Amino acid sequence: MKLTDTLLKYQISFASVVPFDWQRFRVKILDFTAGNQALQQQELGDTADFSRFVTQEIQEAGALCGVGGYNEHRVLYRRSPHFQQTTEPREIHLGIDIWAEAGTPVSAPLTGTIHSLRDNANFGDYGPTIILQHELEGTLFHTLYGHLSRASLRDKVPGQTIAAGEPFAEFGPYPENGDWPPHLHFQIIEEMQDWSGDYPGVCSLSDRTMYLANCPDPNLILRIPGL
Repeated sequence: MKLTDTLLKYQISFASVVPFDWQRFRVKILDFTAGNQALQQQELGDTADFSRFVTQEIQEAGALCGVGGYNEHRVLYRRSPHFQQTTEPREIHLGIDIWAEAGTPVSAPLTGTIHSLRDNANFGDYGPTIILQHELEGTLFHTLYGHLSRASLRDKVPGQTIAAGEPFAEFGPYPENGDWPPHLHFQIIEEMQDWSGDYPGVCSLSDRTMYLANCPDPNLILRIPGL
């Protein structure tokens, strides 16, 4: 059975990754593509300015938080040399972002073990990152949580069990979260290959098909209406 089919089969049983009731509260789907003219007027390299922009977008929509980004062709990665290290820049987002206040708790959607963890401290990178490994009907897969607080890494070790619904991390503040407005990058990864504590969350256009095949839509777990 394909991973996407397995996730659909168990979808109703997954615990919430963040403490938001998607059915009761409005969310703002944020657009970080070249088509967003307001975004192009921001100084994205200035994290405080970028953070004010995100907060304003959410507040003006009367929303609880901002969400979105899976398979989105984003211009905002031009703010960081980290995504411009090859002949072809990386601009395709492979996860879903949830933009909310630093300190927002993060829970495991289903029981798993810590595969690996690391503080990916480059400007614009994940910052503190935890990757969990899960198994459903003999199928192994992983969930990645990026832009956490440094405190989230404390007392965590590979192989440690994290129960479904157990809060195990929190959204980090900038600059320790990779220097981003506070948010969670949530990604599903089937095969980790040789990665540990890290896995690409953004890919190039030419690698898009390959990475999307290994990183199915995170909304199979999150279940955010409208995405």
